[in-house]
Amino acid sequence: MIEIKSISKRFGKLQVLNKVNLECNRGECIALIGPNGCGKTTLIKSILGMVLPNDGEILFKGKSIKQDFIYRSEIGYMPQIGRYPDNMTIGQVIEMIKNIRQHKGSYDEVLYHQFILPEMLNKRMSTLSGGTRQKVSAVLAFLFNPDVLILDEPTAGLDPLAAEMLKEKIIAEKQKGRLILITSHQLSELDDLISEIVFMNEGQVLFHKTIDALKDETGEARISKAITKILKSRVV
Repeated sequence: MIEIKSISKRFGKLQVLNKVNLECNRGECIALIGPNGCGKTTLIKSILGMVLPNDGEILFKGKSIKQDFIYRSEIGYMPQIGRYPDNMTIGQVIEMIKNIRQHKGSYDEVLYHQFILPEMLNKRMSTLSGGTRQKVSAVLAFLFNPDVLILDEPTAGLDPLAAEMLKEKIIAEKQKGRLILITSHQLSELDDLISEIVFMNEGQVLFHKTIDALKDETGEARISKAITKILKSRVV
């Protein structure tokens, strides 16, 4: 569904991505992890068309995304920090995005109701807590039934109940055959969610493995311990 072919990105003299190759398919929930500054955000922004690579190519459903924008309508994006006009209400923001997207099909309002947003539609964005802003971002990401979901630190700032609701929703969408990409520093939250893991460092993919292969290779049941074991073995 998404194929990344040897993309590189430089900002001045800083090499942020260095010949990254990656293939992501339907029904996969892939965690994109690595230390701060490893290139995760730049890679996500490249997939979204917000950053233009210096070299290489990105294909979406077999077609290059260069000079294309229509493919973005098939992606739901939840940023780590959602930025919305402070003077608008929750209801106005949702209606604005609906008007921009011009979605033809039905809406996915599961999280909209679970997060009890209908009771908060008149609240202005400037008055919202960080957690409530995250709920708005999550609702907007899933609302248009996208084939691909890109979730950047999705549970950051959410209360435990809301985080659990979001994780259940992610699992449900994976079972429907959606492709889901997640970035997270909370490895403990990924155990029940992901099917594959991509570890990046210094602008390169250090490894891309299925969770089953990762656990078999390391003999560890938990993802965080399995990753730590692999990284330690590479250092020695």
